[in-house]
Amino acid sequence: MKANLLLIEDDHEISELLNALLSKEGFNITSAFDGEIGLSIALEKNFDVIILDIMLPQKDGLEVLRELRAKKTTPVLMLTAKGEDIDRIIGFEMGADDYLPKPFNPRELIARIKALIRRVHFDNQVPVDIPNIELQGIRLDTKRREVQINEQQLELTTAEYNILFELMTKPGEVISKANLTEKALGRKFSLYDRAIDMHLSNLRKKLGDECASKAIKTIRGVGYLFATEASRDEA
Repeated sequence: MKANLLLIEDDHEISELLNALLSKEGFNITSAFDGEIGLSIALEKNFDVIILDIMLPQKDGLEVLRELRAKKTTPVLMLTAKGEDIDRIIGFEMGADDYLPKPFNPRELIARIKALIRRVHFDNQVPVDIPNIELQGIRLDTKRREVQINEQQLELTTAEYNILFELMTKPGEVISKANLTEKALGRKFSLYDRAIDMHLSNLRKKLGDECASKAIKTIRGVGYLFATEASRDEA
């Protein structure tokens, strides 16, 4: 079955090029040229992935994302202006799944889309052999994909949950950014890719400073580690 994509991009030339490229790859494409119409379509219909430009008329991409996330969890790939880190950070805080800076390689866009689709398929498979995990006051319900701290449920994005799951199932083990990117985001790590760092930053904020500082350690230049009691004492 063909995947259904929604492309919200106000540049008609770029939209036409992406339509041709993605259609050739076997995707069904719906296009919108401003944020207001794009949001309306995104809420009305179901899509496998939404490709969302930040700079849009009527409603900008971040506003579209904020209103979309209040009602739907459809994977969103943001297209951002080169060097606009603040847009990416805010976008991840609002629940974006991935981003690509313009100009981008079309093959990279296709790879990112396919990775999001694969990840959603994997996430929807209920783990039958992984018990619930409780470490450092954080409890993972692996069947419901829910996280609690002191019996309070946290609202995590899919990527944030996946990262925490990977770290907590391998406590005391350093996991590289490349490994986390592949396991949690479903794609290969690329040079200057900061998606994992941004997702982890948001995850730490949601866990709370005290909990996060005890539990999640940054191993500079390598990756991240979920601290066991022993590794915490050594830190």
